[in-house]
Amino acid sequence: MKTLASLLIASFVLALAGCNTVQGVGQDIQRGGQVLEDAAKKK
Repeated sequence: MKTLASLLIASFVLALAGCNTVQGVGQDIQRGGQVLEDAAKKK
């Protein structure tokens, strides 16, 4: 669980660094949520 949380935090930081608009941040957060959802479904 700690690994998943660390991965999410790292992804979030990289996403924030890579986007310049509020809309871009929202899309990045949505993608992060989708990754978590997919990971939860696999378990």
